[in-house]
Amino acid sequence: MESKVYVNGQLHDRADAKISVFDHGLLYGDGVFEGIRSYEGKVFRLEAHVRRLYDSALGIRLAIPMTPEDMAKAIVGTLEANHLKDCYIRVVVTRGEGTLGLDPNRCANPNVIIITDKISLYPPELYENGLDIITAATMRNHPNAVNPRLKSLNYLNNILAKIEAIDAGTLEAVMLNHLGYVAECTGDNLFIVRDACLFTPPTAAGILEGITRNEILDIARGRGIQVREENLTRQDLYVADECFLTGTAAEVVPVVRIDKRPIGTGKPGPITKQLAEEFHRRTRA
Repeated sequence: MESKVYVNGQLHDRADAKISVFDHGLLYGDGVFEGIRSYEGKVFRLEAHVRRLYDSALGIRLAIPMTPEDMAKAIVGTLEANHLKDCYIRVVVTRGEGTLGLDPNRCANPNVIIITDKISLYPPELYENGLDIITAATMRNHPNAVNPRLKSLNYLNNILAKIEAIDAGTLEAVMLNHLGYVAECTGDNLFIVRDACLFTPPTAAGILEGITRNEILDIARGRGIQVREENLTRQDLYVADECFLTGTAAEVVPVVRIDKRPIGTGKPGPITKQLAEEFHRRTRA
């Protein structure tokens, strides 16, 4: 059965789900999105994801033409219509069809799109053996330019860093901010472990406040692990005992090498495994 895509209140077959080529989301990256996961047919942290979507829209002065409650119902309805249990959900809100100019006031009606599909961000063996990553030369967007806390449709900054990673033969890259501190990876938040303490960059470092990131912080605190959100340098990464990435699509994936330097023993560490196992238990509970 062909998958169904939600577009402005209607479900369409995938081949028939279309918007105008004059949509400012296509022409200028003017819009916001949210990536969500479902497990066993249940949407994980739906309320938090919907709130972040509306916060992103508020940040670019985009009025979503439905209430958060109706958005949540539409997400669940689209998931059910596709008879999917474990899947990735992409919610997109564009500025809508307009003219060939930047003026957002020339766009009459925002478009709301909900897509559900399978996703496998990394091969299964990397969750067992760990990931190699690099530090990208491409700097993370300055917070006073395009704030990384907004999940906008313009991901070119991240894509350029992703190209660097691919050219280096890896799947991910660490991005530094304008001050030279570690921000995040191209699509994931970053954590390190040092002397049994968990470290991650603060939101002020120019990162997206990830839903999975917050879940891991909650798990760690609940298990009595000391947590510190503070600025990190590349040297902090190099001397870490453990390192891992988190994201809605990635979940929790260990990192064993950065810039060809082994992290700790060069294998996924015990705290990484502990947090990953508890996250897996929570999402499947």
